[in-house]
Amino acid sequence: MPIIKSVRGKSPQIPSDCFVAENATIVGEVTMGKECSVWFNAVIRGDVHFIKMGDKVNVQDGAVIHATYEKSPTTIGNNVSIGHNAIVHGCTIHDNVLVGMGSIIMDDCIVESNTIVAAGAVVTKNTRIESGSIYAGVPAKKVKDISPELTSGEVNRIADNYVKYASWFK
Repeated sequence: MPIIKSVRGKSPQIPSDCFVAENATIVGEVTMGKECSVWFNAVIRGDVHFIKMGDKVNVQDGAVIHATYEKSPTTIGNNVSIGHNAIVHGCTIHDNVLVGMGSIIMDDCIVESNTIVAAGAVVTKNTRIESGSIYAGVPAKKVKDISPELTSGEVNRIADNYVKYASWFK
């Protein structure tokens, strides 16, 4: 059974159509939208501030979502994929975003819609990632504009695939 725990009187809100792996951890003030999935060894800690996730968000194996105490909550839009072992901390991620494997998004960043944060990228505090772009590197910088084909071919495909994968485990 996953660890789903109340903290300071606040409990995770997880719709019945979501998948949460047996060894995932979700604690505190976490609100998930429809068709979300939280995979093996992922941790979503809403103990120090709230975490709000839209519909069709997948938090892949080993990813960590957290916030900063009484300062920076984490808000994630719709159709977002958080790659394996990524860290998303005290930031805002809009709709249709792919956060690559092993990337880190720090406090007070804003990731606008229709973007990709490349695998291994480190998005430093207060960075704003403009809509329709790909950011990569350490620290992350814009490397190119994202094509509509890449948005539908990668961002949407991965989010849709994770809804399908989750159905295998229900």
